[in-house]
Amino acid sequence: MLTPHECAVLMLIRSAPEQIDLDRTELDTLMERQLVTLERLASGAQRPRLTEGGDSLLWAIARKQ
Repeated sequence: MLTPHECAVLMLIRSAPEQIDLDRTELDTLMERQLVTLERLASGAQRPRLTEGGDSLLWAIARKQ
């Protein structure tokens, strides 16, 4: 089960991945659960990206509301 903070980070990654601090502890948990991965940009910087599982989880959360 995810914490409310982890769910909020998933939502933020979907809408504004460039605003995520890569040092967030929630990001580590989401990567361990394979809901998020880090994408390397052409500039060499990294940006979080939802995996298929992370996207599916957000859709499931949205349907329950």
